Parts: sequence; structure tokens; C-alpha cells
Amino acid sequence: MEKFLLLALFGIAMAHLEGVVVIYLRKALGIIDSQSNSDLLKKIPKHYIFIEKTREVATIVMLVCLALLVGITWLDMIVVFLWTFAFWDLFYYISLYILTKWPPNFTTMDVLFLIPRPWIAPVWVPIGISSITIIIIAVLLQTSIL
Repeated sequence: MEKFLLLALFGIAMAHLEGVVVIYLRKALGIIDSQSNSDLLKKIPKHYIFIEKTREVATIVMLVCLALLVGITWLDMIVVFLWTFAFWDLFYYISLYILTKWPPNFTTMDVLFLIPRPWIAPVWVPIGISSITIIIIAVLLQTSIL
């Protein structure tokens, strides 16, 4: 159980770091915090979209490496990845909201991923999926199924 608390902390720290990077990117590109990210895709130069895609790949590589290092069995590695990913994704939005009050509500549209092409949805979708993932894994850990 201690391992999963540390993984959650890692995911939260990673989320905050990514949130800060996104805030700086928005400011550098002149993006207003309350704007929907999906509307802004057309305004961002393709070169910056490419750079953002490399950041997304790096994030997933980091999570996969962590899962491979920490997990014991393949199932354990998958659970570690999903658990850490869920905390990262959930706390990314929490961090953005604490720092900038963005997103203004759960129905705000966001670009969730750019790879392989843009995934656009209201922020309640990743928040809901991440929350459900955390709850399911926590229940399975408590019942010693995992």
C-alpha cells in the first residue's frame, strides 16, 4: 500500500509540473486562461504542436518506465501505470485550477491529447475517468485482489 501512496505522490508532483509548464506555454503564446483549448488549436503554429506532441510522448515514456521499474508482474505494471496516470491526469486539472482558475467549469472543452490526433472533450471526461480509475484500484487494493 505504501508503494501506491508514493506513486500517487509522484503522479501529483508530475501533474503540478506539467500544469506549470502549460501555464507558461499559454502565457508565452498569449492564450487567455478562460479560453477553451480546443478553439486555440487552429491558432497555435504547427511547430509548437509538434513540440507539444514530444512532451506528451515523454510523459507517457516516463509513466511506462516507472511502471516497469516498480511493477513486479505484468498486471502489477499495468495497475501502477493506470494508478499513476490517473493521479497525474486528475491533479493536472486541480493544479491548473488552483493556479489560474482554469478550467472555469467541468464542461470547458480541452485538448486531452494530440497523439495520434487531437482528442477533444469536456474536462469532466478525464476527471471522471481518472477518479473512477483511482477508486477502482483503491478498492481492489483494500480487498487484496491486487
